[in-house]
Amino acid sequence: MTEFDRFYYLGTLYLLNYPAMNTCLKTVCLAMVLMLFGPGMSGQNQIPFNGPWEDEKFFNAGYTLGFNVMTFDIDPSEHFTLTDSVYPARGSFSPGLNIHLSLNFRLNQFFDIRLLPGISFGQRNVKYSSDRVHDTLFTPQKVESSFIEVPLQLKYGWRMQNVKPYVVGGINYRYDFYAQKKYRLERPVYLRLNKPDLYYEAGAGVSFYLSEIRFALELKMSNGIADILAHDPHPDYPEYCNTIEKLKSRIWVLSLHFE
Repeated sequence: MTEFDRFYYLGTLYLLNYPAMNTCLKTVCLAMVLMLFGPGMSGQNQIPFNGPWEDEKFFNAGYTLGFNVMTFDIDPSEHFTLTDSVYPARGSFSPGLNIHLSLNFRLNQFFDIRLLPGISFGQRNVKYSSDRVHDTLFTPQKVESSFIEVPLQLKYGWRMQNVKPYVVGGINYRYDFYAQKKYRLERPVYLRLNKPDLYYEAGAGVSFYLSEIRFALELKMSNGIADILAHDPHPDYPEYCNTIEKLKSRIWVLSLHFE
């Protein structure tokens, strides 16, 4: 039995007998341990080591499919909310879609540079409320976005047999080509967004090595840096824009990478 095996068995026994954990939490933790460290048990001599050459290549290409949830971080305008008592707030979430190329450049055994040019589609919602006596019915704002984006990430991972957990961090330039230069009279949308934005990103995932393909499951958070609200109020409904001081974007993405 190797040192890794002894560590694995002792850790599992400790987890199963840890008194502070309830049964449900123990089950979840044990499942995660088995998924991540199970391939490194003493049976590893019988497990095929799939695709060792993939990690030795300087360049790998593939594609990425993902699902996103877009929302806003809203800073209300203190002056406007004090005088008019109108309050903006994040609304319900709507799922979106991501499609990317995956270009991976190997630096060494642990580090990679990854470029993921692609497109994404989604929607963000803003609801308004008021405590005025003669309240006006405010139309929830459904702001749609279609991005061209170029994420650039540094990836750190450590391979254990045919499983490789990793973390990523980087920046992402997004250009919203669906953002409107002027208001459309036929649509009840009274907020406009700037087209370009820069995001910082962080996430984690797990790569799985099969005989013919490598795929990864990844969760990533992407936070916009700039105020993307075009401070140009609608001529008939200025309160929708004026009640917001700053509007920043936040996006969560669950991705499947295939190489």
